[in-house]
Amino acid sequence: MDLKKNAEAIEAGRTALGLELGSTNIKMVLVNEACETLASTSYGWENQLENGIWTYDLAKVWLGIEDAFHSLTADVQSRYHVEIKTIGSIGISAMMHGYLPFDKTGKQLAPFRTWRNNITGESAAKLTELFGFNIPQRWSIAHLYQAILNGEEHVKDIAFLTTLAGYVHWQLSGEKVLGIGDASGMFPIDEQTGTYDAAMMEAFGGLDEVKRYPWKLADILPKPLRAGKAAGQLTKEGAWLLDPTGKLQPGALMAPPEGDAGTGMVATNAVRKRTGNISVGTSAFSMNVLDAPLKAVHRDIDIVTTPDGAPVAMV
Repeated sequence: MDLKKNAEAIEAGRTALGLELGSTNIKMVLVNEACETLASTSYGWENQLENGIWTYDLAKVWLGIEDAFHSLTADVQSRYHVEIKTIGSIGISAMMHGYLPFDKTGKQLAPFRTWRNNITGESAAKLTELFGFNIPQRWSIAHLYQAILNGEEHVKDIAFLTTLAGYVHWQLSGEKVLGIGDASGMFPIDEQTGTYDAAMMEAFGGLDEVKRYPWKLADILPKPLRAGKAAGQLTKEGAWLLDPTGKLQPGALMAPPEGDAGTGMVATNAVRKRTGNISVGTSAFSMNVLDAPLKAVHRDIDIVTTPDGAPVAMV
């Protein structure tokens, strides 16, 4: 790589920053317009079992992001002798599913319930029967319905429910959106419309135990966006969250925040129908892009989507 040209690209903001919040590491990578890696770093973290719930403290999210960005800027300074003051675009990826509810003031209403929790067996079974569509225990809608069945006090105050990637994106951009692949791990997606399945949304809203709440499901979930759609810009407040020194300027274009399964599909070039990939990480799973819907419900096959909305069988 040409160090001088890359230094000029960094100074001009002709770069893209990727931020991934995985199960054991928060990772950052800065690339140029040719997708060549300019610098990368990571910050180690672990989930905690608190009151029977696998969780991460959101304060540690920002501690890790700040530390990773500080290390990234130091690496750039060492390699290219320039500072990161502007970035062309930013994309967030993180663990899918789980439960992150907030009230209308942005206050977190319950500890983050990650994908690792198997505490929603009752709700997952009931929703699978109601929808005629497999709802795994780790999906956000299963967590929400289980909280309803449990009579948890905070549920009435929910104004926004999102994933980890959606939360970080919201804080950096102010936008309550989600990449369609990550959104498909919250609630089933209609491939044709590119949004949540309307009939299933209506069925959920028609449940007696759901009717008593003041919110509608469509109003508290993030808006799904296909890959390539604009998902806001880095705000002044978001820039400070990444870089408390104040050197980073706002304005970077934000990509729709995606889940780790989606990034794996893209990384292996397995996003076309009739392609697939296998991931061996904290969990092992296969992703198979379907060219036709499943003919029946299979409790061991989860239907999510590619980052552009095609259905995927996840095993």
